[in-house]
Amino acid sequence: MTEFVGTTPGLFPLPDHAKSELADLKGHQKGDLISGDEPESITDVYDDARSTVVAEQRDAGLDRVVEGCLRWDDMLAHPLAVHDNVGTGGIVRYYDNNNFYRDPCVTGELTPSGDVPSEVAAAADLLDDTDPPLQATLPGPYSLADLATDEFYGDDREFLAAVASFLAAEVEAFPAHGTLFLLDPSLVATPPDDDLAAAVPEAIDTVAGATDADVVVYTYFGALDEKTYAHLLDADIDAVGLDLVDADRETTVYNAVEYGITDDVALGVADGQNTLVESPETLRERAAWFTDQVPATDFERVYLSTNTEPFYLPVNKHRAKLDAVGAAADLEREVHA
Repeated sequence: MTEFVGTTPGLFPLPDHAKSELADLKGHQKGDLISGDEPESITDVYDDARSTVVAEQRDAGLDRVVEGCLRWDDMLAHPLAVHDNVGTGGIVRYYDNNNFYRDPCVTGELTPSGDVPSEVAAAADLLDDTDPPLQATLPGPYSLADLATDEFYGDDREFLAAVASFLAAEVEAFPAHGTLFLLDPSLVATPPDDDLAAAVPEAIDTVAGATDADVVVYTYFGALDEKTYAHLLDADIDAVGLDLVDADRETTVYNAVEYGITDDVALGVADGQNTLVESPETLRERAAWFTDQVPATDFERVYLSTNTEPFYLPVNKHRAKLDAVGAAADLEREVHA
């Protein structure tokens, strides 16, 4: 029987009270805070905000709990932007939307930093045996390399491998976790060229091999092209993540039918960028639309989530979508009971 899991990709919007407190403490603007440099008054605000978002996920009935990535001012670029051997360049646009991040310029060896592991450990400390499993979030190696500027390694394949090794070292320092989501929208937005495409599954395997948890490579901002999709399936992962909100979802179905799919699948069914809050029934229908069109596939596990990180949403809309995703997973379990 298929297991249905309500979850999120992480990268939550910062709770309103935390925004206000940070503004009072430091005139907080996007990109102001560098990991390890924050005074205790700042870290206390983030600790309190983390407790808030963990409690909200419990209340929403989600089946995985994430830390929230509340300090990730540079979104997916964060793990590099806070690294000692990475300088932050100018402000650049984050894919094709109105969000921005500081360009991380890699100027030295990508040694382990421990920044994200400390956040994941803080979330783990908030959970007990009655809570759902912890889910960790990282950028996928290809997206992190794509969002950065390499001023040290000098070769695309070598740089991608270095980014993957860096991420693997971070994963090795994580506390116990049930699932790892690798967010890899660049596979859709700026797919690798022929010279780099075959190296992508190798890079993913490097990261996935660092954990015993289930690994999901979560893609979004549209459908993968055929070549990239086929290469992604060469990676040793438990689930591929697919955007079912984007208008090109017919291509997503075609890829799954033509090239096959992983035993588990993660489906982006709630719009992570639109303030319209879909009903649980609508989310379930989107998931069923996909699974019904993939013949002879009995998925072992289906994750339901927002299609993108919910960073873009107002906090109240984000919370409402958490509730809807949790309820949609419950509906799936009722229908398939």
